[in-house]
Amino acid sequence: MIHSLINSVRHFLGGDGALILPEMELLLFALGILLIDRWLAAREKYWNAALALGGTVFSGFTLYLLLRKIQVLKDRNPDAPGLLGFHENVLADPFFLYFAALFLVATALIVLLSVHYLQIEEEGRGTYYALLLSACAGMMLMASGINLIVILMGLLTMELSCIFLMGILRRDQRSREARRKYFFRSVIGFAILAAGLPLFYRMFGTINIGRIGAILDLKIEHDVPFAGLTAWPAIIALGLLAAGMFFKIEAAPFHLGIPGIYEAAPTPVSAYLSVAAKTASVVLLLRLYIFIFLYAQEKWLYVIACVSIASLTWGNLAALRQTSLKRLLAYSSISHTGFLLLGLVAGNDSGFYAIAFYLFVYTFMTAGAFGMVILLHQRGSAGANQNDVDGLYGRSPAAALLLLVFSASLAGIPPTAGFSARYAIFKALLETKHPYLAGFAVLSIVPGLYYYLRIVLHAWKQPGADAPRLTLTGAQAVAVTVAVFVSLVAGLYSEPFKRLAHYAFGP
Repeated sequence: MIHSLINSVRHFLGGDGALILPEMELLLFALGILLIDRWLAAREKYWNAALALGGTVFSGFTLYLLLRKIQVLKDRNPDAPGLLGFHENVLADPFFLYFAALFLVATALIVLLSVHYLQIEEEGRGTYYALLLSACAGMMLMASGINLIVILMGLLTMELSCIFLMGILRRDQRSREARRKYFFRSVIGFAILAAGLPLFYRMFGTINIGRIGAILDLKIEHDVPFAGLTAWPAIIALGLLAAGMFFKIEAAPFHLGIPGIYEAAPTPVSAYLSVAAKTASVVLLLRLYIFIFLYAQEKWLYVIACVSIASLTWGNLAALRQTSLKRLLAYSSISHTGFLLLGLVAGNDSGFYAIAFYLFVYTFMTAGAFGMVILLHQRGSAGANQNDVDGLYGRSPAAALLLLVFSASLAGIPPTAGFSARYAIFKALLETKHPYLAGFAVLSIVPGLYYYLRIVLHAWKQPGADAPRLTLTGAQAVAVTVAVFVSLVAGLYSEPFKRLAHYAFGP
């Protein structure tokens, strides 16, 4: 019996199971962390973080093996989309590989930044790291799923994990309040997305977005106007899908409650929401746009453009008034969402490449910025106020320099990676004859220059209070070094990174 069970497992992993093996490994490591944590003494809790990093490494190696398989498949059949499995409901393709690797990197960075924070808060439980791996597995399932139910399963896994992460500080009332708010937001967004499923099935007889795309492509070949997507059921279904996704990517005016959640949640969790969860939601929107919305781009272009303008305007103007660093980063994240949506407005290959490159850069520069907030965190003080960076240069010149680089990249100042990412968006808009939107995007950078550099001035020019000197732990040093390296090198020499972004849409 054991022999047959082993053979069944080997057969599964040699077939469809190989496509979800990276996610399965993350979940197995998460389970291992929960089990081992029960026998670890307080001084040994760092093993939880080590195991979490090990999970991301193993999962990343499995992605590499999938890459080799996809390359072999492409050599035999260049037109093959990728490796299909589970009755063509899961797709492992270059798109999935690129963004799954990005999710793993983001998770690893947050793990490294969290170790000392949890020590300060005396929260060494393995539950935190297990939930990070579980959330990452959900993100990867979202990126590989081409069936709306599979996608929603991945989204549900990610959001449930993030909801429980909110309450990781058991003694913090504000953390519990953030969890309640995020729970209600998640339920609303999920319900809106799920409401469109019956309509999609009624129109197309399937909820597989790959098959829906094939049906729409066939209709285009037979000159069906807008592939039949202008009928009321189609408009309602696409509207629900778009509204649900705007909730998930925290675009204005669907961002309500997000700044308060970021401010009240534990700082590493806020960082994970901004760096990984937002990236995963944008990736899902990009997948849905390519498979479905692209066929009615002329009709939806104006909706996406309006949401983009609203996000840029509200995110920047609201950030001008913030003194809380976490609220400022939350509003600036909304403005970054506006820039990403401009890539969808362009709707061409250059726009898609620009979004992939922007998300890559955004992951590192935002993780670095939140890393600076985590570094300021001391016992009894969240370190999340603008005044907490006063005199940072005197306390830690290295930290002040890092803050300068991350702020400049977020603001889009050359020669940082943030500038290269925004320039790629501008270029895509100009290629598709949207000069007015490109001009508006350029103007929207101006407020960011003020509120990002205001923080830098506080760190470099303001006299410091009686705050302790800051020292980077080993884990924090690794995380911010990687983040600052990418934030600089991807701006000074962006071609290798842009080639990676191109790979996401086919080698």
